[in-house]
Amino acid sequence: MNHLLYQGVAGVIDQTSQLSTSSPQRSLIPDPCSLFPAFDKLREECGVVAIHGHPEAARQTYLGLYALQHRGQESAGIATADGHHLANIKGMGLVSEIFTDEVLAKLPGNMAIGHTRYSTTGDSALLNAQPIRVDSVKGLIAIAHNGNLVNLGNLRARLERSGAYFQTTSDSEIIVQLIAHSRAGTLVDAIADSLSQVEGAFSIVMMTRDRIFAARDPRGFRPLSMGRIPNPDGPDTIVFASESCAFDLLRATYERDVLPGELVMVTEDGVTSRQYASGFPQSSCIFEHVYFARPDSKIFGRWVQESRDQMGRQLARESGVPADVIVPVPDSGVTAALGYAEQAGLPFRLGLIRNHYVGRTFIEPEQRVRDFGVRLKLNPVRNLLEGKRVVLIDDSIIRGTTSRKIVRMVRGAGAREVHLRISCPPTISPCFYGVDTPSKRDLIAANKSVEEIRQFIEADSLAYLSLEGLLKSCDGSEHNGYCTACYTGNYPTQWVDVEDILPAAVTL
Repeated sequence: MNHLLYQGVAGVIDQTSQLSTSSPQRSLIPDPCSLFPAFDKLREECGVVAIHGHPEAARQTYLGLYALQHRGQESAGIATADGHHLANIKGMGLVSEIFTDEVLAKLPGNMAIGHTRYSTTGDSALLNAQPIRVDSVKGLIAIAHNGNLVNLGNLRARLERSGAYFQTTSDSEIIVQLIAHSRAGTLVDAIADSLSQVEGAFSIVMMTRDRIFAARDPRGFRPLSMGRIPNPDGPDTIVFASESCAFDLLRATYERDVLPGELVMVTEDGVTSRQYASGFPQSSCIFEHVYFARPDSKIFGRWVQESRDQMGRQLARESGVPADVIVPVPDSGVTAALGYAEQAGLPFRLGLIRNHYVGRTFIEPEQRVRDFGVRLKLNPVRNLLEGKRVVLIDDSIIRGTTSRKIVRMVRGAGAREVHLRISCPPTISPCFYGVDTPSKRDLIAANKSVEEIRQFIEADSLAYLSLEGLLKSCDGSEHNGYCTACYTGNYPTQWVDVEDILPAAVTL
């Protein structure tokens, strides 16, 4: 079922279309990954884009969101403004499914913000799709938010006592409500005042009828970059995006990251900036480099491709093993596997082929196939694996179920030995800063030793990259400070019970 929510200044229209099938023998099943919990990767919370000063701002935002689709596949939305009006369209599904030419034509204006979402806080529903638009005494404000607030309970209760009425269960709306209830005299001061009150991770883009704002939390948990599209006939177009890979599709030039604790405002007069908070140690999410971000992105001032290559090389130094071939678990293990293979002097082979065309629906097999969920996505290349000592490279083990099935698959293809190497340390703690992490009881490394995990996944050997090795791999001339709470249990902010942060259960 596809949903579209149109929000314009005249009101809200909810349009719903029903997907059906005429064949009773064929059962269309939505989202294979949700049916097969074997795909136990962590999932990123969302991606944001903002465009200022482009005649086709909605289309540019669409392209930016398309490049960030890996950060969330649940819902997407675009809001536009033309100096007088603010329109908003959002829906459930992929960016390309929601925003057709006909839909984009309903979004006029030279400014836009966009959001692609995988829920972390708030129900998985159209209600919480972003951008969220609020009409207040400060005017119309639309917001798109990447991250999680950890003091949302106290803030929400205080705002409700002050008369705030919440349209959603998303923590993103709290920021807008804080702005609306701020006693600051100007909108910029109200935004700065509001951002200084929230605790946790946020990279946000906001839009009024005539301005674009972008900001990051004081610790810089989540990424947000600024770019520019040159315009020889007038002011340049200013672009913000969660990852710099979006700039390539837009033909924008990467300028810099929005700084932790910085609030950037873009108007017809240009770009201005203010530091609304300072003095906090940087705690950027290191898992962006391990897994979330695309390899062709520059995150926290450092190329992801370079970090992952160094992870693989360091992994080979720390835990090399006699082998015949290095095989990545696609796609996230590819870059680290290349680094491992070069460091170890062993051949790199694509011994597992990923099916990139597993769509949002598929036909359920009439006969149950063992480990069907993994086989739907991956298939071994027998002639590359048979009789070989194989080193499998993957980015992480979360629950362990997928790793066990992949090891079985490779061994079933004739591999003589299967050694698993992981390009990050064991994940022992949940994340409170915008990552969909299982609770501690479901994290295999929080409950088993490395040897017990090896036995569970049925590998001949298992080794993780050390924390020191990971930090060394992700540190260059930038000297970033990283949050490693998922590997250490040491959180940069006050600890909050995980049940307050994880997504609410969806009632069917």
